[in-house]
Amino acid sequence: MPLDPQVQTYLEQMAALNAPPLHTLAPEVIRQTIAMQTNAALSAGNLEPVAKVENRTIPGPGGELPIRIYTPQGEGPFPALVFFHGGGWVICNLDTHDALCRSLTNAAGCVVASVDYRLAPEHKFPAAPHDCYAATQWVAKHGAELNVDATRIAVGGDSAGGNLAAVVAQMARDQGGPALVFQLLIYPSTSFVASTPSREENGSGYFLTQQDMNWFADHYLNDESDRTNPLASPALAAHLDGLPPALIITAEYDPLRDEGDAYGQQLIKAGVPATVSCYKGMIHGFMSMGPIFGQGNQGIKESADALRAAFAKK
Repeated sequence: MPLDPQVQTYLEQMAALNAPPLHTLAPEVIRQTIAMQTNAALSAGNLEPVAKVENRTIPGPGGELPIRIYTPQGEGPFPALVFFHGGGWVICNLDTHDALCRSLTNAAGCVVASVDYRLAPEHKFPAAPHDCYAATQWVAKHGAELNVDATRIAVGGDSAGGNLAAVVAQMARDQGGPALVFQLLIYPSTSFVASTPSREENGSGYFLTQQDMNWFADHYLNDESDRTNPLASPALAAHLDGLPPALIITAEYDPLRDEGDAYGQQLIKAGVPATVSCYKGMIHGFMSMGPIFGQGNQGIKESADALRAAFAKK
């Protein structure tokens, strides 16, 4: 179907700004711009309320690791979602995904532990997956302290965070836990060697570009050999059986659409219950744009419903 009218308007407005393309800028410049925009949005005070928000630091492989813990209304102990933000492993942080985490906390009725993993190029692969796995282990070990039921833990994330969630699910299976009940993969990157029709069709003009993805990969990976490492490309893992059930959300006009779908089909072939849900007319990043795109709110609801169902089964 054609672009959603809300998306078309958004893309036209972005083009009118005539801003330099992301891939032509230094990470520091992009981070500063994002910080200014995010601070302005947070200062507006239109935050969805949750029962409690707590910033903490926990032990990580590279030192102290910041996390932000969102707790919903209710008695608990609650199930938990360990969430990894997107941003190509290079940009974004806890604040950029604050609104999405608040929405998931309330809609899914779970604690959300958002992880501020180390970013590239200062900390290249595999710093990010090691941080994310360590944070997941920490949440499981400190369930009582967090009012969390440690037998009901899911992982999730968007874009690069979806990649990290898929990787952490594999690490948990292969390295002795924790036992995860679900993985929420929102328009994930699943392979650094993928060559797909959606990358060709949607590689320019639809927010995330192929040149941007090359820029992210160049900053994140050490060399070409990292591309085939399953900790970077979870679709290349030797086997996918034994992983937790998954919801994979994709967008029709996203260059990552096909690899998200392919990973879902790989999971299903391996006997893992998986659903791939493609949002027609949408672009990469749409779920973080709920106030702009109506389908963003729909994606949050679908994600929350899937999480609730997985937590209830456990």
